[in-house]
Amino acid sequence: MAYSAILIVSVFLLLAFAVERVSARLRLPSVIVLVGLGFIAKPLLGLLGRQLDGVDVLVPVLGAVGLILIVLEGAFDIELRRDRLPLATRALGTAGIGLLFYMAVFAALAMLVLDWAFFPALLLSVPFAIISSAVAIPSSQSQPAPVREFVVYESSISDILGVLVFFALMHSGGTVAGLLSGLIGGGVLSLLLSLVCSVGLVLVLMRVDGHIRFVPLLAGLFGLYAVGELLHLSPLIMVLLFGLALNNPALITRIPGLRGWMDDRYDATLDQFKVLVQELTFAVRGVFFILLGYWTELADLVAWQAWATALLALAVIYGGRRLLLAFARQAAADALLWFAPRGLITVLLFLNVQALSQSESHPPGAMSVPPLPAYFTGAVLIVVLVSTALVALARRKPQTSNIDSSP
Repeated sequence: MAYSAILIVSVFLLLAFAVERVSARLRLPSVIVLVGLGFIAKPLLGLLGRQLDGVDVLVPVLGAVGLILIVLEGAFDIELRRDRLPLATRALGTAGIGLLFYMAVFAALAMLVLDWAFFPALLLSVPFAIISSAVAIPSSQSQPAPVREFVVYESSISDILGVLVFFALMHSGGTVAGLLSGLIGGGVLSLLLSLVCSVGLVLVLMRVDGHIRFVPLLAGLFGLYAVGELLHLSPLIMVLLFGLALNNPALITRIPGLRGWMDDRYDATLDQFKVLVQELTFAVRGVFFILLGYWTELADLVAWQAWATALLALAVIYGGRRLLLAFARQAAADALLWFAPRGLITVLLFLNVQALSQSESHPPGAMSVPPLPAYFTGAVLIVVLVSTALVALARRKPQTSNIDSSP
């Protein structure tokens, strides 16, 4: 059994590598191919008398680890300079307004179609409202630097704000007071703890010598992320700040008493750490999407209700994004229109809603969610696959004009 598991994981990784190489040449989103491989793997393993046990546990865990690594890798692409501040501000505004807009529209649709109350409908709207950095950031690599930086900022901020709002809603008890307490208290506490933890982790990388440095550092990052999730905070803020501080060490060395902490070996050490993060991101992301395809029931994708729900959601997503980009007066709006994929974070948050809807007992303070229609799982996956495929429209036509960075 152990050797069979090793063989299956090895095959998955080799297939993921081949898919990444071919997709990069053809400028196609690899996520679709990886999920398709998962679909195919299930009947093939069945013919061999094999099946993968524990997928229900592995998918959420790999998804969370992949999200951490992808946001961290995305932060490595950002250089904090005064001339990029307007770009970051514009991305923050687009992500924040977009999140509120999509939440309002999708919550209204859930109340109308599913006959849900306001707060459960608002909770269900969040997974559909968030841009997936797990898909958007890797897919933006063929774009010019300004477009790529905007996508990194916007998708990472969308993830962070969405996760904070989602868990504040989930643990609000269905009251406005509970929601405000979670947002304000959780947001401030997340920011303060993230600043302290990210600075501490960067100092560890600056000062620790020896051959074993990166694994304890990543273990600390993953552990702090898990603690933040258990406390219902937004630990993605810490991941983003950690990556920004690593890639912009002047933020740390300007602190009095820490100016002499960075030595001449720091740049080489950081390059080695970036390579490790890239390798781990590839492995986790590839296996996750293959397992997601394996885990999904084909019957969930063929129901007409699933397709009707997905098409309505996609119309809202891209119609709303066109309006938001026009309002923000983005110079590269034609390319950015398609960088609104739903992916890893959408699946993870939807699994939380699904668990609440299927649970007979809820944790203290958790919101009560009515049962979800059976076709909703299929609708979510269709939205993820189609929105990911549409990213190819932007990848095939790289833009040459810069994003307007004026305030």
